[in-house]
Amino acid sequence: MVQVDKAESTEVIKDSVVYLESKGFENIKADIEGYETPKSYLKKGSDEIITPDIVAERAGIKHYFEVSLKSQKPTLLKSKWRFLDVLTRMRNERFKIITRRGHYKFTNEMLEDLNLQKNLIKL
Repeated sequence: MVQVDKAESTEVIKDSVVYLESKGFENIKADIEGYETPKSYLKKGSDEIITPDIVAERAGIKHYFEVSLKSQKPTLLKSKWRFLDVLTRMRNERFKIITRRGHYKFTNEMLEDLNLQKNLIKL
């Protein structure tokens, strides 16, 4: 999610971290207080910083997780998802999207606009 929406969604990220821990993920880094912050990337040509919501490892493979909630800036979110998708495919890692009830339609429309085929993790 985008920095603008981050304040409202810390609870969702905490729930997601608990879910991932129960699924056997290790070395979890989350973009919330109390956890180590994942590596950030600077968008060239602007002052926009891209930070994945959650980064974790399982079986030696790094997984990037994005929490999808309705956003005030969908174009910024699309560019973030596109960047993370390209990054993970280049490095042979995984990119997954976590969403909640009430946000499925928004998430599916975003994925459709980006032409990404992802299985959503529904909490």
